[in-house]
Amino acid sequence: MMPRLLVTLDSMRFENTGLHTFGRSLGRELVRQGAGSFDTSAYAYPPQHGVLGPQVSYVDHRRYHRWVFPQGRRYDVVHFTDQYCRFGPDRVRARTVMTVHDLNQVHEQPAGSRKLQRYLRRLARKIDGVDRVVAISEFVKTDILRFFPDAAHKISVIHNGADASFAPDGHAPRFVPAGRFLFTVGMVCPKKNFHVLVPLLRSTDHTLVIAGVIKEDYRQKILAEAARFGVAGQVAITGPVSQADKDWYYAHCEAFLFPSLAEGFGLPVLEAMHHGRPVFLSRLTSLPEVGGDVARYFDHFDPEHMREVLATGLARFQGDDGGATGAARARAHAMRFTWEKAAAAYLDLYCQCLAA
Repeated sequence: MMPRLLVTLDSMRFENTGLHTFGRSLGRELVRQGAGSFDTSAYAYPPQHGVLGPQVSYVDHRRYHRWVFPQGRRYDVVHFTDQYCRFGPDRVRARTVMTVHDLNQVHEQPAGSRKLQRYLRRLARKIDGVDRVVAISEFVKTDILRFFPDAAHKISVIHNGADASFAPDGHAPRFVPAGRFLFTVGMVCPKKNFHVLVPLLRSTDHTLVIAGVIKEDYRQKILAEAARFGVAGQVAITGPVSQADKDWYYAHCEAFLFPSLAEGFGLPVLEAMHHGRPVFLSRLTSLPEVGGDVARYFDHFDPEHMREVLATGLARFQGDDGGATGAARARAHAMRFTWEKAAAAYLDLYCQCLAA
């Protein structure tokens, strides 16, 4: 009888998020590689049933699972694919693995604040309760060990993959910029730091396209910055977009910019590189680990410094055989991160847990 594996996907409730991409892409590869080795089930909201294919059993999310999970004895291995699952490791009788995507709160909240302390206490209970912890980057591993040093014996790093997807021929998004444009994507919220990109539009004909789920207060801040710098007509905040739309923006943008203040990994960086685009990042948290020596970096967010980094980086990118060499380097770097590698590492970890 094959060991029974439960993969939690309840954070896939909303599309156009990194957790949705992670759950879908990793989950499908786990099913493909694990066929014949694991009897796989997925814990998800009903609209997500079928996301990993018909060969997977689906367990409905229920609100009461926060307190009791009746299926907790059915599985041999439970993989909490993020630290936000609606039920914790104390609700199951199985070997447990938990993926930690980030400790962004420690970079966003004041040290010693009540909110931060509550967050750390909740996370400590989960880390203490699982058999193995996976960090999606070396940066996240360092953060975990900084606050939870007792987890050193059970933590490992498995990098995310990145999908190389492309828009269908002839596809165009609902909003098509009139000319050259810069692109960024992610939840439109303060930690993404998108407002610092607005001054880059001054004295240019570029449009800045920002795609992602919108937090209205931060949207208003971006628009206020655009008005202040006299570029109100050059900022387009589209809201969530389809995968095909996102791929179109990657493929046609002048550059992809990601000045985020806190990232556990940064999948859009590699997605843009798969399209051979020049990428400009902040130096904060995990981004240098993911961007490597192919990306260009903003050392700080002074507008003149950012303008110089962007101009110099674009000139160098185009100087490499008209961009062909730069595009090839970007694609080669992105191809180092695959879901095939990630899934193989997770399946090996499940086997280690069962053998322990």
